[in-house]
Amino acid sequence: MAGQCIILMGVSGTGKTTVGQALAQALGAKFIDGDDLHPRQNIVKMAASQPLDDDDRRPWLERIADVIFSLEQKNESGVLVCSALKKRYRDRLREGSDNLRFLWLTGDYECILQRMQQRKGHFMPEALLRSQFAALETPDASERDIIAVDIAPDVATIVAQSITLLDPHPLQGVPA
Repeated sequence: MAGQCIILMGVSGTGKTTVGQALAQALGAKFIDGDDLHPRQNIVKMAASQPLDDDDRRPWLERIADVIFSLEQKNESGVLVCSALKKRYRDRLREGSDNLRFLWLTGDYECILQRMQQRKGHFMPEALLRSQFAALETPDASERDIIAVDIAPDVATIVAQSITLLDPHPLQGVPA
């Protein structure tokens, strides 16, 4: 997996950070939480239950793109967490990267809402979950570097499934 970057994408509450940390450990890769790369004004806005717009996300996506570039320059592998809700965001992250793949953590609204209600210490209020679902541009078969992973199983199962899906099918794409 040397020099490869995996983005865990999806709406808030899908377990991107938890799965990402476990996946990075299993793969011997660096873990980077995209939430840590948000500018302060984005965190303040989300904490006030205000959804981010494209202008808000632009500097955040640039920071994530810089991390991807840095990992590739050092031939290091990384697992990054980034919602990557819109195709143009994913396209921006793909620019100049040959070793980038996405794991799309997906589940139904009620399951994710229940998870969000149980977690503590996160700045994303539950009220923004609907806006994230509305903003999500569902990947299709044209985005061949995205693998959909259901979040219903436990973390260990999700990680094992992810490793299996990543290994033999580097460009398998989202099922049609």
